[in-house]
Amino acid sequence: MEDITTAVVTGGNRGIGYAVAAEFVRRNRQVVLVTRDRERGERAATALGGSVDLVVGDLSVLSEVRSVADGLLRQCGHIDVLVHNAGIWPSRLVHTPDGLERAFVVNHLAPFLLNHLLEERLLASRTRVVQVSAGLYVKGRLDLNRTPVGADFHPMRTYCTTKLANLLMVPLFARRWQGAGVHIDVVHPGVIRTGLGDPGGVRGLLLKAVKRSWAAPGQGAAPVVRLALSSSGGPSGRYFDVYQQVPLEPLAADPAVAQRVWDQAMALTGLGGVA
Repeated sequence: MEDITTAVVTGGNRGIGYAVAAEFVRRNRQVVLVTRDRERGERAATALGGSVDLVVGDLSVLSEVRSVADGLLRQCGHIDVLVHNAGIWPSRLVHTPDGLERAFVVNHLAPFLLNHLLEERLLASRTRVVQVSAGLYVKGRLDLNRTPVGADFHPMRTYCTTKLANLLMVPLFARRWQGAGVHIDVVHPGVIRTGLGDPGGVRGLLLKAVKRSWAAPGQGAAPVVRLALSSSGGPSGRYFDVYQQVPLEPLAADPAVAQRVWDQAMALTGLGGVA
């Protein structure tokens, strides 16, 4: 897809997101980083060089997700690529101002809400949407009553579960946008050496030592960029384990469960009255 002009990357100031943005810059694309911290975002934009803009907002707060969408609509007359990369692996239970568990919002509700708020622009741009996921979704155990508020919080299980909730939405977005020109795929980029899940303290130092053997962020970015710039006319809603398309495990492919998760997300994000 050689005519890509604008690529939006959430969580683009470090890790895989930064490496994805760097590859877009290398290919002379216009890049818009979505970052939580302005100073870190500005440092990343400067380091990337090229044509890089910044939209700042905390994707764990639903009102700020809306502000991010407003900022993107102001800055981007056209969105050719949207990479949902922002994600957190929580080390402790944190509630957002909305009373929700933080990882549930960042990993699941934020991309869901952004897809809706940006939908008109996505349709007009015939955007290619790439959702960065995790193979650990298979360890998720979603409880629609307990998970959103962290009543079943566990440092590892919550990460897996929130990734599962997000993944359940992808086939529904694919169906929603079928025939409209918007293409959405999801990719597990592999086991990558980033700051995701670092708890700090002695445990954090031990984890960093283990991570030295993991793949570098650039390797994790490669399958994301491949999907983002693909000119393939293949079906939408595919799941890739790095470069290989694989079927979803049954717990992520249940249409009845997916519809319940969708309906709950609509209500939690205030989109209940939107089709």
